[in-house]
Amino acid sequence: MKLIMFHGGKKEFIRGLNNVRACKRCRLISVQCNDTDTTWAVLKPDSNKIMRRLWLHRKLRNVIFIFLTLGLICCFMTIILRLNEGGGQEAGLSERLRLTVKYGINCTAIYEMEPVEVGKTLAIRKQKTYVGATDQTIVNATSDCDWFVVTHGYDGIQGTEFEREFPLAYSLVVHQDAALVERLLRAIYMPHNIYCIHYDLKSPADFISAIKGLARCIPNVFIASNLERVQYAGISRLRADLNCLSDLLDSEVKWKYVINLCGQDFPLRTNAELVSDLKELKGRNMVESKWPEGKKWRWSVHHILKNNNEYYDTPVSTSEEKSPPPHNIEMFVGSAYFTLSREFVVFVHWSFLARDFLAWSEDTYSPDEHFWATLVRVPGVPGEVPRSDPEISELISKTRLVKWSYLAEDLYPPCTGVHVRAVCIYGAAELRWLLNYGHWFANKVDPKVDPVLIECLEEILLEKRPKLQ
Repeated sequence: MKLIMFHGGKKEFIRGLNNVRACKRCRLISVQCNDTDTTWAVLKPDSNKIMRRLWLHRKLRNVIFIFLTLGLICCFMTIILRLNEGGGQEAGLSERLRLTVKYGINCTAIYEMEPVEVGKTLAIRKQKTYVGATDQTIVNATSDCDWFVVTHGYDGIQGTEFEREFPLAYSLVVHQDAALVERLLRAIYMPHNIYCIHYDLKSPADFISAIKGLARCIPNVFIASNLERVQYAGISRLRADLNCLSDLLDSEVKWKYVINLCGQDFPLRTNAELVSDLKELKGRNMVESKWPEGKKWRWSVHHILKNNNEYYDTPVSTSEEKSPPPHNIEMFVGSAYFTLSREFVVFVHWSFLARDFLAWSEDTYSPDEHFWATLVRVPGVPGEVPRSDPEISELISKTRLVKWSYLAEDLYPPCTGVHVRAVCIYGAAELRWLLNYGHWFANKVDPKVDPVLIECLEEILLEKRPKLQ
């Protein structure tokens, strides 16, 4: 404010007084009068200061506007990035189905083996342009569990009363590709089931972090309390499943059957269809079990698992003969993969016979391929398969459908994907065969070999899920 002095007659004073009244911030602070003249003082705002305040006000308003705009942009970008990372059950599925959408592929037409549609999948494979999500993608997606569960659709998955009355358990032994593990989990997930994941201690750090993130975020999914450094064809592979089975028995979920899977398995049946088939077993187990024939060498001699502290890639056989199996157990061979009743798992967990047989198997080759096949034939076990019964081959046991290169064309159509260590990684042209053969899970799938097959399996299984009223 500044002080201004005025001098004049009566008319000038009246005019000045009106000016003071017109100026809202002006103040008349002094008046001196005589007979002819009047002197008065007025306190008026400094115009320079007023302009400065107006400038600061506008500047502050602009700064606030800029910050609000940047905040909105950041929120928008965060939403976009998270949608790209995850996507809801429908959004996420459409993201994974981007190849079928991009190329206009009709999964029903592939099922019907229409040449044009199958040809499109072959063209995609030839381009080799598929890029899947990384382990770090899953780590990032599971950093916010509420967001992950909602955007990936786990909160929207519900079972029917028929399914809830027959809960299932799963043992997943995995070591790589967390994104594929998540797709498998989502395809078999029901909130009333229970899922144990065992990851290999040799797995990369990002993969382990991703699996921990999945277990942290998804209800009824947990990490095995004891973890193994899994050695191919060694006892650690069997122990990985046994560790999960022990934890599953301790869970609050009173599951009826347990199924073990690996990271490259994928379901061929919905949970409701699987429950319907398992009820028909009436307590029996679904395990491959055959006569040993040329595989007796696996347990007739002692095998070395490691040299000092370094594990061999596979157990190394020696010339030292082993003693016969304990309790006069008759040996059978089969697969590491099973569908077991809860009662049978309880027997394995508490039986001295099973414990002795496990200890005897420590130094055998690939004990996971004779442990279950043999125990289901032991007289008196829950769901016993009599020793006199015919062999249960992999094509009779419904747990997993595998194509071996050396049996192609004799037992099943040729592999349309690729063979890795004699096992077929399926192609989309096998969609109809896989779904119609009658098995519960396909082994093996890999989106890097054929991404369309998995997309079509996801789409078909989602469409077949019972619609809740």
